[in-house]
Amino acid sequence: MQYRKLGNSGIEASVIGLGAWAIGGWMWGGSDDKDAIRTIHAGLDAGINLIDTAPMYGYGHSEEVVGRAIADRRERVVLATKCGLIWDEERGELRFRADEKIITSQGPIKVYKCLAPDKIKWEVEQSLRRLKTDHIDVLQTHRQESTTPIAETMGALMELKEEGKIGAIGCSNATPQQMEEYMAWGELSVDQELYSMLDRNAEESNLPFCRENNIAFFAYSPLAQGLLTGKVQPDREFPEGDQRHYKPRFSVENRKQVLDMLAELQPVADAHQISLAQLAIAWTKARPGCSHALVGARSEEQVRENAGAGEVMFSDDEIAMMQEIVDRHGHRID
Repeated sequence: MQYRKLGNSGIEASVIGLGAWAIGGWMWGGSDDKDAIRTIHAGLDAGINLIDTAPMYGYGHSEEVVGRAIADRRERVVLATKCGLIWDEERGELRFRADEKIITSQGPIKVYKCLAPDKIKWEVEQSLRRLKTDHIDVLQTHRQESTTPIAETMGALMELKEEGKIGAIGCSNATPQQMEEYMAWGELSVDQELYSMLDRNAEESNLPFCRENNIAFFAYSPLAQGLLTGKVQPDREFPEGDQRHYKPRFSVENRKQVLDMLAELQPVADAHQISLAQLAIAWTKARPGCSHALVGARSEEQVRENAGAGEVMFSDDEIAMMQEIVDRHGHRID
């Protein structure tokens, strides 16, 4: 496993991180806590020390599971979580409505984006309790909002850092302009954004900005929620409560196009004796400016496979060949 620094924070984390959204169950058709804990332990044993979670992942459930899993091995973990999506009060900007399973316009739960200083501090206390720890290694603002000036948000984050409750500050789903403002008021070490072979908007914005400003870039959904594993066949059905059941990206036609692209990439995977999932993860972490790939897993087998991508290195010729294939196919897949 390779390890890379998180900006100027002094923290080193495995280039492959475990994204803990799915183990929270919400939006993923439920989860099994015992399986999740075994998965986390297997990931740590395979060299993954970066675990990324959030209160919003199952309304606190993902954090609780992670907290139970790492209780006796906290020193081995670079623990990342988030703040700024709340459902306990109506404050800030309404982000969406939801129920206990999925986002739905008729849902009884209203989720707001709120980065007010007092709310951030309250959220951190709740996260510390759920995670069973006295400090969070990386705290990221989950979604950006307009009702609280970034100067005030960063002021609260810097206070938490000075108190030792957080080790490094990050943002997520942010623009370079917003990151510049964060940097004007404190120390920004991490940016987390959607990035994969099928989601490449960050290449023209956040990736070069992070590279130029020594900010770690966490790519989330590098497997495009499973599409890039090669295992999502056209006839596969997803249960209600699993977001992929409703997403147009998972149409039969899109799945066929993804499989066509992966078939062209297969020779590179074969040359390295790796799976297509490992190839997609390794491609992501090899992109200029991308320092870490956060990959979800719901079984020991999956997390070990993901960890294996941490050692994969491509030649310049292989990178050029894959780039041509991804460029040619990716723009056709919504």
